Parts: sequence; C-alpha cells; structure tokens
Amino acid sequence: MTPNPVSTHPAGKPRQAAIAAWIGSALEYYDFFIYGTAAALVFNKVFFPASDPATGTLLAVATFGVGYVARPIGAFLLGHVGDRSGRKKVLVFTLLLMGAATFAVGCLPTYHQAGVLAPILLVVLRLLQGLSAAGEQAGANAMTLEHAPPHRRAYYTSFTLSGTQAGQILATAVFLPVAALPEQALLSWGWRVPFWASFLVVVIGYVIRRRLEETPVFERQVATGGTARFPVAVLFREHWRDVLRVVLASTIASVSTIFSVYALSYAVNTVELDRSAMLWVGVLANAAALVALPLFAALADRVGRKPVFVAGSAGCAALMFGYLAAISAGSYPLIFLVGIALFGVVYSATNGIWPAYYGEMFTAEVRLSGMAIGTQIGFAIAGFAPTIAAAIAGTGAGGWIGVGVFTAALCAVNIAAVGSGRETYRVPTEHLGMRGNRAPDPTTQQAP
Repeated sequence: MTPNPVSTHPAGKPRQAAIAAWIGSALEYYDFFIYGTAAALVFNKVFFPASDPATGTLLAVATFGVGYVARPIGAFLLGHVGDRSGRKKVLVFTLLLMGAATFAVGCLPTYHQAGVLAPILLVVLRLLQGLSAAGEQAGANAMTLEHAPPHRRAYYTSFTLSGTQAGQILATAVFLPVAALPEQALLSWGWRVPFWASFLVVVIGYVIRRRLEETPVFERQVATGGTARFPVAVLFREHWRDVLRVVLASTIASVSTIFSVYALSYAVNTVELDRSAMLWVGVLANAAALVALPLFAALADRVGRKPVFVAGSAGCAALMFGYLAAISAGSYPLIFLVGIALFGVVYSATNGIWPAYYGEMFTAEVRLSGMAIGTQIGFAIAGFAPTIAAAIAGTGAGGWIGVGVFTAALCAVNIAAVGSGRETYRVPTEHLGMRGNRAPDPTTQQAP
C-alpha cells in the first residue's frame, strides 16, 4: 500500500497573518457596512426625497447593491495583481481605496443642495467601494490560508470573517448614537460622522498592512514555477468548474444582506419598529458570531468543510422565516432571539468555513483570482437580494413570506453547489487544487 503523502508546507506565521487579516478586515468592512446601514435608515430622505417613501426606500437600498456590481470587475483586476505580484500589494491598495471612497461619501451634497448630481456621485463612490471589497476578503483569505498549518487552515482563515463581523459591529454601533439624534440633526450632519471616521480607519489599517509579510506559499510559487502571465486564463482553462461552484455557493451571502439591509428597512420603515432596538439586534448577533465563527471553523478542521457548511445553510433557510415573522408580529423578544440565532450562530457555520473551502479548491498559481472572481460574482447576486426582496414583498401581515421563500431558494442553490464538490480538509496545502491527489491521513501532517 502506498503511504499517504506528508505535507511539505513551508513554515509560515499563521498567528501574525490571522491577526493582521482580522484587524484589516474589521477596518475595511466598517467602511463597507456603514453604507448599508445609512442606506436603510437615511439615504431615502437625503438623496431620494423627490420619490414617494416606498420608492425612495427601494432606490436607497438599490444603491447598496450597486457596490456589488463593481465587485466582479474588481475581482478580475485585483485577482490578476494578487496572483502576479503578491497578496500584500492587493491588501494595501484595497484599504486605501475603500477609505478614500467612504470619506468622500460623508462629504457629498444632498439632493436638496445639488439635485440629481448628488445620487449620481453617491453611486460612483459606491462603485469604488465595491472595487475595493472585491480584493479584500480574497486577499486576506489567501494570506491566512497560505500561512496556516495544513490541519488548521479553516480555523486561521476564519479570522478574516471574524474581522468582517467586527467591522459590521463597529459600523452598526457607531450608528446607535447617530440614530438617536433628532431627525433634523440626523439628516443634516449626523449621518456623515461615521463616514468621516474612515480617515482614522485608513491610517491605522495602512500601518498594519504595510508590516505584513508575503506568504511562503506564494514566494515558493515564484521561486519554483513562477507566476502565470495571465492567471485568469489559467483559472478558466483548468478550474472553471470550481469557479462556478464558488459562484453558486457564495449566494449564501444573501442571508447576510437580507438580514442587514432588507429586514432592517422592513422593520423600521414598514412595521415601524424602534430604530435603535433593531440596530442592537445586529450588534448582538455579530457579537455572537465572533465566538461562533472560530468554533465552527475548528469543527470543520476535524469533520470536514461540507457537513458544517450544508447544515448551516439549511438552518439559515429555516430561521429566516422565523426572523421575518417575528418582525411582522412586532415581538422584540422573538426578534432578538431568532435574529441572534440566525445571523450570530447558524450563519456562522457557513461564514466560518468558506474562506478555507473556496481557497482550497485552487492552486497557489490562481488562488486569489479563483476566490475573488467566484465569490464576487456570487456576492453580486447577494448584493441585490435586498432589492429583489423589497420588490417581491407583498402587503399585509404575510407580505414577508415571499422573501422567506426567496431566501430558502438561494440557500438550496448553495447547498447543491457545496454538496456536489470534493472534500478538501485532509489535502496537504501544496496539493490543493490538483486533481487526482489522494487525501492523506491528517495524523501524518505536523504543524510547523
């Protein structure tokens, strides 16, 4: 019998990479998520006041989705740079671009001051945010995965998503005092403060990311095989099935956008629930996710990626019905209970797994491109999920049911995509993405 291969994964710095990815992602996604909160709460009145309330809300939520349109474009561009020139360059660039665009949103004139030019500028800046976000998670995930020991890849890469959740906590928390302002102060200057705070975000994040070391996997790729002249061409020639699988699996992000944008808007603008209370649901759910993410990731390192992901996605499909029903009933105890269970716990079972699972489908030569392009096309669908949800929602007490069915259908798509894929948790890092390699016994793999 041929012995299982022993990993020759070069020693990296997994803790440093994970901490840098966590902090950088938290700062980056603070910028990205404050836009979604503002779109749900104030942009319909600041940038689209000429519309009736329902149309204004729909247009404001649609600008949130516009950022996701730019993400596939950014994925092609930044994926190419990351696979040709290194992960670190992408991470520094994305932070600077995101910070500049976010600060500029806080400086925009309102519709009353500049007319139609105001929402046009808003959309342009949201597109720049999308370009930045396209390379952020893929770059950070590639960085941590390639530094991590083979038997703990999911655990260490989950810190990228923990950082994303922390950024969402910060983005929601900063709006709590802002949302409590009198209406006139909120609409005139209050909503701008979280965007102006991004200047500090850029300074802190730039210092952290400049100190990052390139991954040993990428350095070995450069030293031994070199980098592809056109990584995307190699990607679609040799890995197109995995790109498609990542696209379909990434529709799970619709749970996040519907929870964070549509459900918040539905609760505040339709059911007329307390704005601050609904923001606290997001804060507490994300706080729970900070604990749940590494736990589910550690579980996936022991039992595999697929069972944890599929169970989490199925749970999200079921709990979204409960969450929207609780909002419709106006029951704050149920809203908090189901909201935290849905977004803080069950969604974390998928969110903690995909940073490793998607990256493990590709070789180092095309890893950043594969993750970036696959996820960002899937996330583009998720970005417009709140807009679609708002459009299909019915009227009356049961109007939310169609949104629940829509969310469940998207979960079914990503369950099918993941369920049909190969398991990767026992494959040595240097064999990832290679077809026909036998999965080794994890007991033969030693931590560096």
